[in-house]
Amino acid sequence: MTWDIRQARPDEYDAVGDLTVDAYSHDGFVRGEYAVTLRAAADRAAKAELWVAADSDGLLGTVTYCPPGSVYREIGLDHEGEFRMLGVAGRARGLGIGTLLTSQCIERTRELGLPRIVLSSAVAMTTAHRIYERLGFTRLPERDWSPIPGLDLYAFSLDL
Repeated sequence: MTWDIRQARPDEYDAVGDLTVDAYSHDGFVRGEYAVTLRAAADRAAKAELWVAADSDGLLGTVTYCPPGSVYREIGLDHEGEFRMLGVAGRARGLGIGTLLTSQCIERTRELGLPRIVLSSAVAMTTAHRIYERLGFTRLPERDWSPIPGLDLYAFSLDL
């Protein structure tokens, strides 16, 4: 099976937004106004890097890579890459798409010459945590945080 990993095209932004909301909603991770942020793929493409995995039938997954200077960064320091909003389409779960997109973010961080990549992940996102740990990420508890009351996020990092 071959998958294309590339930056999203403008004609895909609506589908990427829908995919992201669907992926987070499937697991019960959409809270409050976060669906608006997840759906705002065009804004993410303009202010960060919007990556997708696709096959001949369409989109399989997406991730937002937030290089230094991006307004979408949450916990990244100037010398770190960061990514957010990793989502995999229902039809592609279990195929390794999340791992593939995370690996793309790691490679992008290397391309930018940055020594570390970081991310935040909701405490309940245990499937994602297993991907990160398998790829060598470790917890960064000193940067754990809560963007809204009742939503606790773990921080992870990978030194490159």
